[in-house]
Amino acid sequence: MATPVVTKTAWKLQEIVAHASNVSSLVLGKASGRLLATGGDDCRVNLWSISKPNCIMSLTGHTSPVESVRLNTPEELIVAGSQSGSIRVWDLEAAKILRTLMGHKANICSLDFHPYGEFVASGSQDTNIKLWDIRRKGCVFRYRGHTQAVRCLRFSPDGKWLASAADDHTVKLWDLTAGKMMSEFPGHTGPVNVVEFHPNEYLLASGSSDRTIRFWDLEKFQVVSCIEGEPGPVRSVLFNPDGCCLYSGCQDSLRVYGWEPERCFDVVLVSWGKVADLAVCNDQLIGVAFSQSNVSSYVVDLTRVTRTGTVAQDPVQDSRPLAQQPAHPSAPLRRIYERPGTACSKPQRVKQNSESERRSPSSEDDRDERESRAEIQNAEEYNEIFQPKNSISRTPPRRSEPFPAPPEDDMVSAKEVAKPSPTMDSQFPVPNGGQRGQPRAGSPLSSGPHQLEVPPRPPAVTPTPAPKAEPAIIPATRNEPIGLKASDFLPAVKIPQQAELVDEDAMSQIRKGHDTMCVVLTSRHKNLDTVRAVWTTGDIKTSVDSAVAINDLSVVVDLLNIVNQKASLWKLDLCTTVLPQIEKLLQSKYESYVQTGCTSLKLILQRFLPLITDILAAPPSVGVDISREERLHKCRLCYKQLKSISGLVKSKSGLSGRHGSAFRELHLLMASLD
Repeated sequence: MATPVVTKTAWKLQEIVAHASNVSSLVLGKASGRLLATGGDDCRVNLWSISKPNCIMSLTGHTSPVESVRLNTPEELIVAGSQSGSIRVWDLEAAKILRTLMGHKANICSLDFHPYGEFVASGSQDTNIKLWDIRRKGCVFRYRGHTQAVRCLRFSPDGKWLASAADDHTVKLWDLTAGKMMSEFPGHTGPVNVVEFHPNEYLLASGSSDRTIRFWDLEKFQVVSCIEGEPGPVRSVLFNPDGCCLYSGCQDSLRVYGWEPERCFDVVLVSWGKVADLAVCNDQLIGVAFSQSNVSSYVVDLTRVTRTGTVAQDPVQDSRPLAQQPAHPSAPLRRIYERPGTACSKPQRVKQNSESERRSPSSEDDRDERESRAEIQNAEEYNEIFQPKNSISRTPPRRSEPFPAPPEDDMVSAKEVAKPSPTMDSQFPVPNGGQRGQPRAGSPLSSGPHQLEVPPRPPAVTPTPAPKAEPAIIPATRNEPIGLKASDFLPAVKIPQQAELVDEDAMSQIRKGHDTMCVVLTSRHKNLDTVRAVWTTGDIKTSVDSAVAINDLSVVVDLLNIVNQKASLWKLDLCTTVLPQIEKLLQSKYESYVQTGCTSLKLILQRFLPLITDILAAPPSVGVDISREERLHKCRLCYKQLKSISGLVKSKSGLSGRHGSAFRELHLLMASLD
């Protein structure tokens, strides 16, 4: 009789290089659990199909890093907010930009689509929440009340309420019809990172950096229960589709909670690090995490996870028996949301009361939309996922199959390949009562995957799956990125069979140039100390002059990176000193120097160019005004330097990529110089 194959409860599905630079945000499609959208520091939004290594579509148009992304419920629209405060909405089926929304003055930290109407809510670091009408391309209403950055927004399932979580330790509930706050939920002692509505009942969950999850009754507006003892800040929570439990994505683990009474039903070890988003599909939980430019996806088999009933392990300090739970868990204790059968029109009333908030389309917005593109990079997968609207009723999408679970036996071969060190094994949390040790081949794990599932440090992936009859899964143990071979970038070896380097030769190769580097860093440290000593006197202009006199651009860059953080430090006389240095930075071969130069120039143009042009255009004054003459001299000097830089900016505005976008933005700001 054949021994049944024991499969894993949780496993790593794949790892992809999602962007050319760091990934800054991502979101899973909650309806399918198969669509992934990522935003990066390269100002792009990329679309992926879970378990497939190739990008489906790349969306361009933003000119600053994408800080937040969100898909609507049917997964036909996507909205992305950038570091500059701009918001863009794309139609994925038509593969084109739909709207560009401007109005926030700082980073977009959170976004959400209305479940029934064509509305988008945005939360920003400027503490404001805005409700946008996508059809009319305008702001419907602005909600004020938070005092710090708004980190998460969620519409209620019936579309009548909006919940917001912020760094000011509070959760607020807003009535869209009345356009005002219904209730505030204090209680958290740290920034609140996430809120989620129960799919059926009037219940709200919030997770905070204070390592607690709180449940709020939306009829009585009071706390139901509080789960403490989370291993770290709570960043990602999700209710099961039937509302029976709440999943919390913790550091290297998934925890399953109930709230009346508060209990932990199960703990599953998953080596996903800081998971960023969760979705449930086909009795599987999909979790995604990102690190630098890489995105990893993980799967947990929910059929082997305890979601109610007897609790085997209880990290929450609660000894109450489960008999206190309702006799019929399926019978709700609270009101159930009434979902409208047609598109919700509730926010329309708010819109009529806030006509002054609406922005009319401008030529600048039209230009932005022309510059935004949706580049289809994989037509076959695009056509499979985003069916065009060429029929009266869309064909329902085929139900996706669950991801096949790999057998536990694979862990033996993985162990031989990975060969983890004892220190690696000690980094994993073990549930209460668990034992560390080497698992036997074929032995089932009750709490999740083996310790060997930790991804190795090199963030790389292989383009093809292992040649097995098993599912096509990109292995975690690899040493080459997708589509690249390290040998293509290494110098050719002239001697066919070169003898191995002995330790002494290897160390001498490593030390080569070490002394020179130490001298360079010591000199730079000494120069920065000199500038810092002048800075402490409070004279910013003199400290910048000293940095320029040192004749080391690296010191100027270090100083400008500090000054750029506080716009109030900038004065007109400081511009006269910095502008010649900016011209040098923009021509530098170092990307970081160019970026710093662009940031400083943009700040000068926004704050001082209107002042300079006004002073130069003003008629001469009667009599002698020494201060005005000095100011006029500085303005003429700045104008001359800006004219010199404008030619350089214009020549570089045709570049592609992140720097091209930055130079094009600067060129527009300098249009008044022509």
